[in-house]
Amino acid sequence: MKYLSFEQTIPVTMEQAWEFFSTPANLNQITPPGLHFKILQQLPDKMYPGILFLYEVSPIPFIRFKWATEITAISHHQFFIDEQRIGPYKFWHHEHHFVQTENGVLMTDKLYYKIGKSIFGWLAGKLFIDKKVKEIFEFRKKKLVELFGE
Repeated sequence: MKYLSFEQTIPVTMEQAWEFFSTPANLNQITPPGLHFKILQQLPDKMYPGILFLYEVSPIPFIRFKWATEITAISHHQFFIDEQRIGPYKFWHHEHHFVQTENGVLMTDKLYYKIGKSIFGWLAGKLFIDKKVKEIFEFRKKKLVELFGE
């Protein structure tokens, strides 16, 4: 299983950070355009434990994956967790943590994922998937600086 952790402080209040990240439609803004991310359902204004998000992604030209993630836990102004239920990964568990600091809100992402056990899964990870996952978080970091400043 792979584990990645990313941190970023954004210069906003906890209320502003939580408002942005707990609004499902904002996921479009922080997802790289090259993934061709498409939400396949009507979204609620706010997420809640148990909600399923259905979407498609296309990380490779002409190949689309259906993806369903569930919000499995939420602690208001502290964290939320999404887990893949259907999708390209064998396992996907993504924790989003928020801590108010004197400089804004420190966001920490903890991502655990597994591609698969076959030689094809291992090879895809080495050649493509691991790099693509890191690029998604690098894009998000830059986009959040554009939206909220440094």
